[in-house]
Amino acid sequence: MKPVGPIPAGYAAIDGDLAIGGRRVSELVAEAGRTPLFVYSRSHLDARVAELRAALPKRIGLNYAVKANPHLAVIGHMAPLVDGFDIASSGELGLCVAVGIDPERISFAGPGKRDDELEAAIAVGVTLNCESEGEAARALAIGQRLGKRPRIAIRVNPSFTMTGSGMKMGGGAKQFGVDAERVPALARAMIAQGAEWRGLHIFTGSQTLSADAIIEAQGKVLDLAAELAEVIGHGLPKLNMGGGLGIPYFPGDIPVDLPRVGAALAERVAHLPPVLADTELCMELGRYLVGEAGVYLTRIIDRKVSHGVTYLITDGGLHHQLAASGNFGTVVRRNYPSAIATCYGAEPTEEVNIVGCLCTPLDRLADNAAMPHAEVGDMVAVFCAGAYGATASPSAFLGHGPAAEILV
Repeated sequence: MKPVGPIPAGYAAIDGDLAIGGRRVSELVAEAGRTPLFVYSRSHLDARVAELRAALPKRIGLNYAVKANPHLAVIGHMAPLVDGFDIASSGELGLCVAVGIDPERISFAGPGKRDDELEAAIAVGVTLNCESEGEAARALAIGQRLGKRPRIAIRVNPSFTMTGSGMKMGGGAKQFGVDAERVPALARAMIAQGAEWRGLHIFTGSQTLSADAIIEAQGKVLDLAAELAEVIGHGLPKLNMGGGLGIPYFPGDIPVDLPRVGAALAERVAHLPPVLADTELCMELGRYLVGEAGVYLTRIIDRKVSHGVTYLITDGGLHHQLAASGNFGTVVRRNYPSAIATCYGAEPTEEVNIVGCLCTPLDRLADNAAMPHAEVGDMVAVFCAGAYGATASPSAFLGHGPAAEILV
């Protein structure tokens, strides 16, 4: 038997059904008209932002990384809660503009921005986090053609990374950012050519649960930013410190000690060098803001036994929840947090494999998991589905199509 991951706090049962945002899943599915269905909880989003505001020093702004969950209703809900938005494509820019977000609150990162994307961003006043000398030159040329002064920050490829991060974004050769030693010359050249200097973006890693690793990385980021600002000689309007805070997915995962991270950051911020005295500071968070606010609901359409093993076959699967299937960067497959949503909180009575509808043995949602007895028509809930679920999974695979999404 394999344990499932820890279910996030804030979920309860109403008359045996899992409740999300105070509403039963059977009611939510009826409203959506179908399964599979992603449900995102406003109350979880609000609580996470409030928790961060309470723990972090007031000087640290919060940016939402739209790539974590670009659902329009989620972006719109986050708009009054956070200070800025980080995008990674002109498509995400269009979503932010569609919900009325001021482009001056938006920054645009990504190592392969097309000319048409640079033009769209410059035209509306988005800050470009430039990732190479070539990109900076293209942006300046486009700005000159448009008669618009481009707002440009530099994404830095630092020599260090975040220890224990699930996805390392710095250290050594990387497609991301400008190597730190080349940043000052590029910054001075851009300023001389008329760019509006917006500062630095230093992102070292993601999905880290260790407070020690986060604190160490944040300290190094602040040290590097101060060193670069001194050499650039034009001050540092803004520093995007990146994020990296992870959420527990698997058995044994322990949540980030956020108060400890906040206290260490407050100590550092209180003793910044003069070159950073007026710098606007922010953290860029995606998964940590929205991951635990999402639940993926999929209905059991068959129950079968093969060689004594019970399979619950659902109408969902890896085409919506690639990470939960174990096919998104994990080496050893472990079970995500999951439950039978229509008898939520009931004691387990059997060991089952929960699989999806796709014609591949890779389509697994839970292996050898202890669950209460479930029949055809019952629903399975996969938790921690608010980030990198609907849009990071191959929804076109085998032609089943995307899941529905709602915010409650």
